[in-house]
Parts: sequence; structure tokens; C-alpha cells
Amino acid sequence: MTATADRQAVPAHAPRPVLSMIHSAFLARTVSTVVELGVVEELGDRPRSCADLARTLGAQAGPLHQLLRGTASAGLLRSLGGIGVDEVFRLTDMGATLREGHPSAARDMVLMLQGHDVLECLQALPERVRQGRTGPEVTLGRTWFEHMRAEPELAARFDRMMVAIHGGEYGAVAEAYAMHWARNVVDVGGGIGGLTLALLEVNDHLTGTVFDLPDVVERARRNILRAGYSHRCGVTGGSFFDRVPSGADAYVLSYVLHDWTDSDCVRILRTVAEGMTPNARLLVVENVLPAGDQPHPGRTLDLLMATLTHGRERTAEEFAQLVEAAGLRIRRIVPTASPVSVIEVGLG
Repeated sequence: MTATADRQAVPAHAPRPVLSMIHSAFLARTVSTVVELGVVEELGDRPRSCADLARTLGAQAGPLHQLLRGTASAGLLRSLGGIGVDEVFRLTDMGATLREGHPSAARDMVLMLQGHDVLECLQALPERVRQGRTGPEVTLGRTWFEHMRAEPELAARFDRMMVAIHGGEYGAVAEAYAMHWARNVVDVGGGIGGLTLALLEVNDHLTGTVFDLPDVVERARRNILRAGYSHRCGVTGGSFFDRVPSGADAYVLSYVLHDWTDSDCVRILRTVAEGMTPNARLLVVENVLPAGDQPHPGRTLDLLMATLTHGRERTAEEFAQLVEAAGLRIRRIVPTASPVSVIEVGLG
């Protein structure tokens, strides 16, 4: 076969998987628009026609109908029939998770990741790769965490988004990793305490401390109080670059190291090590990326980290390098029923 024939045999169109990847950006924006416009709340528990929704929302029925059809194709709405703008839609069970106040916090995840701040940062991804500055540093003039500290409403939404993304992992971690040997645990950089509460729920003998920046632990205090665990769980404010509470049996770093560069991670690990007694254990809860091209949810999260932070998801070998550089050693890696694993670390 000639080279000319070879060239003619190549399809003159984009592969369907590539088309699907690019089209997914439009679907994601469509879903967030449906949430922002109030369609989800207006549908509530009863079906509505597109024309009726458009009148209520002060929207144009034609483009709204196109968005509703697209949202239905993703399984968030279901068509009950009708032609054109008279087509009737209702929420599916999955679509109902996007309602305000739903415990899944899926609405906050959608509005955060499809919000102006993140989309602007995503636009800066080429510069991120060429020059090394993160999306927030390029578009906002500060790091992502500095931006959240300056925007309390955004920080509160970020807290709720963490529930949407990682909430299902907390119970999986608590069930997979036995903590009968520990009396107390310090969750370093523990946010509003979701993982700590899951550990306390499974381990009746355990007490906990959430350690994070002062403004964060105030939000954690309220969350712990609402959950009814204030008698077994306290909070302490501070920076894990400076010190951590000393003398605990167990320390947890959950989705902390992936936010930082290797050198920063070594600093954090050394700080935790300084607070550990000889028999204490450090539990690093993160995605452990498989080698090669094997699919894993952490690979998508890695793209988010590349956009917003100087951090990254890591393989087992990369975690071992960090831990050893900090004078610690990995004892074992415990998989869970979720994408994350528990990396048990001890003093070297």
C-alpha cells in the first residue's frame, strides 16, 4: 500500500472520544446555568413545562428548552413529553441533589467549580504551564487559599464543596482502617472536621482534635457542635508549617499534601514528626495514583490541583520519596472502598 493510500485511510474527522471530552465542557456549563437560573428550585417536587418555567424565571423559552434537553440527557431531568417549549420536565433523584440545602452539597460543588473564579483560572492554564504561576496567581493576583481567606462566602462554599467531593470517602476511611490502638487523633489541616467525625462515629473510644487555621477551626467548631460531638472533639488553631499539637496517638493529613510542592510537603511532614511520640502513627489520606495510564479519579483531581495550586496527586513511589525526605517511613498502604487510601507512616 502506498503512502498516499495510507493517508486516505485516516478518518477525516475528530475521534468520538475527543469530541465527547470537548463537548463535556458545554454540558458542565449548562448544568451550572440551570442551577444558577433557579430551574432546579422552581421544578421542586412538581413537573413544569419549559414555557411555564421561562415565564416564572423571566427567561427566553427557546434557549432554555435547549438547556433543559441537555440537562435531561445527563440524567438530571426527565422529559414527560410535549413539543418544543411546551415540553414538560421533572427533576430526577439525581437532579434533586442540586437543590439548595441538599446534604450532598452537590449544588455548591457545581457553583464553585463552574463559578467565575475557577473558570477564569482555567483559562490561564496555558500560562500556568508556560510560566509556572497558578491560575489564581495569574487572574486574581494571589494564591487560591489567600483568595478564600479574603472571601468568607467563597470559603464557606468551598467547605460545603469538600463534602460533595470527599464526603463519601470519610466513612470508607473509618471502616477500612482500624484504630483500636489509638485513644486520640489530631486531624492536621482538618477543615471543618468531616473525617474526624467519621472516625469518632466508628470508634467509640476515640477523642479528636481538628487542627487548622484559626478562621477555619471556628467553622469546624460549629460543624462539630451541630453533629453532637463537642464532648469528644475539640479544635485548635494554628499553622502546620509552624507546629502541631504534640503527644497524640494518631495524626491525620487528609488531602493536605496534594495542595503543596514537594519541599512544602517535607516541611509539613517534619512539623508533624516533631509532635509525634515514638509509637505514634501518621495517617496520610490521599489518592495513590496507579503507575502508567490506568484510569483513576485522582487523575482528574490532579488537573484541578494543577490549575489552582502548586500541588499534585502522587503515586506510591512519590509518597515514599516525600516521607523518607522528612525522616519518616511508610509502614503500609491500606486501600478503602473509595478512591483514597490510608498511608500509614511511622517515625524513621
